[in-house]
Amino acid sequence: MKRGVRRSVIGLAVIATASLTALKPAEAIDAGTAVGIGLGSLALGSALGSAPRAYPYYYPYGYYYPAPAYYAPPPAYYPPPRSCWDPYYRRYYAC
Repeated sequence: MKRGVRRSVIGLAVIATASLTALKPAEAIDAGTAVGIGLGSLALGSALGSAPRAYPYYYPYGYYYPAPAYYAPPPAYYPPPRSCWDPYYRRYYAC
């Protein structure tokens, strides 16, 4: 937890320093500077967004728990057909 707070404070200090030393608001910036700012913000957002979650089992609204593992149902038990002995015809028949 302390490491995350430390990173946030360092990130905010860098942003504050960059904003204080930036050009005057009336001056325009060229395309290379704009690309640098965009890539820097992408890197900063990726670094802050990839931090481990504080609540590993919490899923915000719209996100759900992973699907449970699928277990196949057990095979059905079919008892053998019932048969009875007929002594007169000397054979088995279905009862």
